Amino acid sequence: MSKQITVRYFAAFRERAGTDAENLRIEADTARDVFERVRDRIGTAEPLAHCKVAVNDELVGWDARVEDGDTVLLFPPVAGG
Repeated sequence: MSKQITVRYFAAFRERAGTDAENLRIEADTARDVFERVRDRIGTAEPLAHCKVAVNDELVGWDARVEDGDTVLLFPPVAGG
């Protein structure tokens, strides 16, 4: 069953996607599913372990459930020191 999900991109993901947010109707049960659906759009081969995700402004793990109407925030790895 498809869900209407808002995806917000940050840092390098935002630059690659060419937008800071978009509304998508996609098949997704978890945050991992959302990431897999937009991976090509944001042009990344980064492993999930290097990235962070939040659902409705709460940091969660990649197996967190997503529901119709949720907002998923995707954060690329952070470099620096």
